[in-house]
Amino acid sequence: MASAYERRKDPEAVRRALLACAALIAGREGLAAVTVAGVSAAAGVTKGALFHHFANKQALVDAMVDGLMQELDVALDTLIAADPVPRGSFTRAYVHAELTMDDDTTRIWSALISSLTAETQLAAQWHAWLTLRLCRHADTDAGELLEIVRLAADGAWFTSLSAGASTRALDLLAIRGRLIAMTF
Repeated sequence: MASAYERRKDPEAVRRALLACAALIAGREGLAAVTVAGVSAAAGVTKGALFHHFANKQALVDAMVDGLMQELDVALDTLIAADPVPRGSFTRAYVHAELTMDDDTTRIWSALISSLTAETQLAAQWHAWLTLRLCRHADTDAGELLEIVRLAADGAWFTSLSAGASTRALDLLAIRGRLIAMTF
């Protein structure tokens, strides 16, 4: 194994590792557990290396959230592109993505969502993302019924977090089907 001095430097790989470790810690222990020391140790780098990529913990968390939202954007855009019916396509993609998350993704998003009330910066990031997506899809996804479907999906997902993993998959699949049917 190469020592730190012999390793080929790959700053982008270090940045990705730091973000992945931050998300892993947030998913396991909550957003408050994401610390500079914890993330740098989990990524196997010094705190100085972390600070080379992120000015502070908030910058790390902001970048982690931005990355998660970009992943969500890609998933949504893929689902929208595959949907043959334009009307309600964003809402169907949103419902599908939200109610079919794997357990690791659910834990990470759960940690973020549970922090929205305490973390104003995080709440602002989420609100800005959602507002942008709703404006982008205003022609296909405006209207009370589609808004109610999205809000119901949020509520079903949030409720499932307390129901436990054993019941979540079956319940959410049925709810997802009913909500998607409402969008046509």
